Amino acid sequence: MLTIDVSFVTSEDDLHGLLKRELDLPYFYGRNWDAFWDAVTGLVRIPDHVRFVGWALLVEHEPSGGRTLRRLLDDYRDQYRPDLLVEYV
Repeated sequence: MLTIDVSFVTSEDDLHGLLKRELDLPYFYGRNWDAFWDAVTGLVRIPDHVRFVGWALLVEHEPSGGRTLRRLLDDYRDQYRPDLLVEYV
């Protein structure tokens, strides 16, 4: 299981930086949602179990980024990885 603490994120740029580091996204990661989708669907493998801690704070400080991340991970699971477990605590 990979645990990612998102409680300190206050901007979408912070969120992309954290995702880049924690998911080991490539150095050329574009730090936008299209680049995130491209990375997780073709460049890196997300662990089978990911837990985001501090989710309520993320959604409070960066609601658009939180909604988009959750939607993309749901789409990724539905299309590619039905066994993927993502928790938002």
